[in-house]
Amino acid sequence: MIKCKTIALPMVFIALFSGCYSFRGISIPDEASTFSAISFEDQTRGGNAPPPTIFNQFTESLKDKVRNETKLNLVNGDADIEFSGGITRFDVSYEAPSANDRAIGGTSGAFNRLTITVEVNYTYRHDDTKNWKQSFSFYDDFGADQILSDVQDDLIKTIFDQILEQIFQKAFGDW
Repeated sequence: MIKCKTIALPMVFIALFSGCYSFRGISIPDEASTFSAISFEDQTRGGNAPPPTIFNQFTESLKDKVRNETKLNLVNGDADIEFSGGITRFDVSYEAPSANDRAIGGTSGAFNRLTITVEVNYTYRHDDTKNWKQSFSFYDDFGADQILSDVQDDLIKTIFDQILEQIFQKAFGDW
């Protein structure tokens, strides 16, 4: 009886944890083993100037996410899956309290909003029908009394985390 428990318990853990990838809902075809991410470019038009390091920061963050959360190996050059594109919007806007805030007695006042939009070209070399081009956008708010340069790094990280998750789900959750 003890032998059965000794064998059964590890088997239960293996069964539970071997399916962790499937809980995220990602799926990567067997023939895909490599990916590349071409440096994302500045494609913003007017508005606020993004920090010069943001493009490399996004590209490296995308590489890290795919490398850490999939079985794919990063390569320079031809890959089974390729990401490319650019940051098309880096915009700070002033947001006044809404009529709804005032109507329900809200205490929220005016704030600033940083919005970033990234356009992604996804190429899957083994099946052209899986290729896509899409824009992903997210924003984060900061106090009207705060200066962007003081909070910019944290805002960009929060926004990139959300955009990267959207891209990841589009790329690997739709097979």
